[in-house]
Amino acid sequence: MRLSSMADYAVLVMAAASRHCGRARVSATQLAEETGLPAPTVQKLVSRLTAAGLLRSARGAGGGLKLARPAAAVSLADIVEAVEGPIALTSCIEQGRHDCTLEQGCAVRPHWPQVNAALRGALANVALTQLAEEPQ
Repeated sequence: MRLSSMADYAVLVMAAASRHCGRARVSATQLAEETGLPAPTVQKLVSRLTAAGLLRSARGAGGGLKLARPAAAVSLADIVEAVEGPIALTSCIEQGRHDCTLEQGCAVRPHWPQVNAALRGALANVALTQLAEEPQ
């Protein structure tokens, strides 16, 4: 399993935003400069992260971005799901998906929800505060 580039970049953006906690709001341009990501990519991610309730945006003088909740209350699972949607290793358990020819007789299919829950639980145990720490 591998995260998409956008999910990886979202983690970078959130980590950078978290380092501004308690201070003035930060702009998407500033986040792009701090992370080295292209500004259009950061803008796209900011839109998704704001829609998911992870960032809060304000317009006008003194406007910008800030975390919608404390960094300790944001998990890696939250960030990944904001960009990728629900965490699922296989598509066969998604509602309305019936594109697997083995679906009817698959003995493993009933177990995927438990596997997905374990994976989500592992990602949920990694807080944004951990991801934002500078390497020593």
